Amino acid sequence: MGTASYVVEGLGNPVSLNSSPHGAGREYSRNAARRTFSLAELKQAMHGIEFRVTEAFIDEIPAAYKPIDQVMHDAADLVTVRHRLRQIINVKGD
Repeated sequence: MGTASYVVEGLGNPVSLNSSPHGAGREYSRNAARRTFSLAELKQAMHGIEFRVTEAFIDEIPAAYKPIDQVMHDAADLVTVRHRLRQIINVKGD
């Protein structure tokens, strides 16, 4: 939601059944993220990115997820990175 997105090409690694990560994966469950983080922390994490400021999205704070750059580094034998995108806007419904 607030870090980066990647456009990748799969390498067809048979060890992973020709699959690859489709996201960073959560470090915190949704409930744990709501208990751990505040709206102020969400605003700080999303600084410079346009988004709807509401407590409904606290569980989507970037810190609730594994670091995407590390996930992509770990997936180097599964995908080739074609583009790294930086968020400027985030649109979610609540």
